[in-house]
Amino acid sequence: MACPICADDSNENYHPFCCKRCADLDLGRWMTGHYAIPSENPDDIEELEQALEGAKSNTRNRLN
Repeated sequence: MACPICADDSNENYHPFCCKRCADLDLGRWMTGHYAIPSENPDDIEELEQALEGAKSNTRNRLN
């Protein structure tokens, strides 16, 4: 099986990746939303807006 990041042969220690670097690159892509699946559900959009507003408020409170 080929590594999904660089196409080298996978290593059983990092399967399906070939090395720790490629595994970490993949994890970074998940964590930054690169692999996110967009939603058309209005409830999801409202929840996201509320979460963003809450995060902004928390940041403002910490800075003051």
